[in-house]
Amino acid sequence: MDAKIVEFTSLLRQNGLRVSLAEHMDGFRATRLLGLVDRTAFKDALRSTMVKRSVDVAAFDELFDLYFSGLGASVKASTTSLMAALQLDEAALQHLLDALAELLEQLDIQLSDLAHALLRNDTGQLEKQLREAAATAQVEGIQRTFQEGRYSHAMAQAMGLGPLAAELDALKARLDDAGLDPAQLAQLQRLIERRLQDLTDMIKRAVRLELEKRDPSVRENQRLHNLADKNFYYLSEEEIRRMKEAVAKLAQRLKNVVAIRRRQAKRGKFDVKDTLRKNLQYGGVPFKIRFDRRMKDKPQVMVLCDVSDSVRNVSRFMLQFVYSLQDLYSRVRSFIFVSELGEITQLFEEQEIGAAIEHALTGNIINVFAHSDFGRAFRGFHRDYLSAVNNRTTVIILGDARNNYNLPHEWVLKDVQRRAKQLIWLNPENRLTWGFGDSEMDRYLPHCDLVEECRNLNQLYRVIDRLVR
Repeated sequence: MDAKIVEFTSLLRQNGLRVSLAEHMDGFRATRLLGLVDRTAFKDALRSTMVKRSVDVAAFDELFDLYFSGLGASVKASTTSLMAALQLDEAALQHLLDALAELLEQLDIQLSDLAHALLRNDTGQLEKQLREAAATAQVEGIQRTFQEGRYSHAMAQAMGLGPLAAELDALKARLDDAGLDPAQLAQLQRLIERRLQDLTDMIKRAVRLELEKRDPSVRENQRLHNLADKNFYYLSEEEIRRMKEAVAKLAQRLKNVVAIRRRQAKRGKFDVKDTLRKNLQYGGVPFKIRFDRRMKDKPQVMVLCDVSDSVRNVSRFMLQFVYSLQDLYSRVRSFIFVSELGEITQLFEEQEIGAAIEHALTGNIINVFAHSDFGRAFRGFHRDYLSAVNNRTTVIILGDARNNYNLPHEWVLKDVQRRAKQLIWLNPENRLTWGFGDSEMDRYLPHCDLVEECRNLNQLYRVIDRLVR
């Protein structure tokens, strides 16, 4: 275990945690006093001796679970996937495994240690063999995502995946000749085939776990991937915190893309016609290169965000999206509404994003606890702000169009669309629910240039990407 603690300490340092030699020795002494029987006590001992900054606690916990429990949890997860694939519960799966073991004994079929562990679902033995194969393949040397295939292949060779596949094929043939009930035979053969696939997946996950230990960006990308398709409505508090980070990083990436495009645009485009015209005196030889440096007007954006109770969870992310638009366009005017409309442009310009969003949702700008009335809010926009809309303005509406059976006043959108460059509506509800109940989406949709379902991070990404393009 001392060697494991040394390697774990090195892993912490690779991920930016400052662990001195003295703290390292304190960890040794603490674990010797407390022992290794209680996993929680062991983890607490290492954390209390090696972590001195509160910001490092989350990274320590994550790395501890990856290093000491990640592979075991991955092996156990294969049992769940096996049950799902065979459509069996835990008791039925165990009965099938026992039946196979009994048949092997009756037919006097000898299997290798790996095949035996796989077909008995011996998770402890499988984890041991995976660790040994990882050490043989030197998987700890992985540094980048593109190396996963090479190390997975090396691990498969170290475990003898090729001979194992041949061994299991021979086993299926023996069972086929054993005169079993056709239904039982088919189930056993599916089990054998699936276990080989499970082992392949375990090897890939073992390599990915090792990469996640070494590269923090891989862990971050994996967290983002796991959240990307989850509906904004159903996020836990921890997922909301992570989602805010993800949206912020997404916005920053898009800001960087736009900044690069603007810098490149400053050079102007190569003007073929003007270059030929200016070089006629040289017989057409292009001694003088001409560029089209004409400046284009930057588009302007007006955003109306629904912050009613029915979409409150979504509104926070949408307002973060609105906040990020400030750096993408020359002029962004931001509004929130429930039954009345209020402008928050100055609030977003003067305050940091977190404080600005909290202030917008507290009820100081508008009554956020009222019942939704899109029609009334739209009439207020038409009365007070329509004159600010012109052919360079993109108007974006973020809301579910649930109008509590009030008058929709869709004529407002018709007037806005006529004046604006484009009118976009982003709806956090499933498209199949639009127009049902108190949803007025079917009335608003004809007056929009683009209507998109936007209820998770992947959909938000596609919307922002289209806006940037």
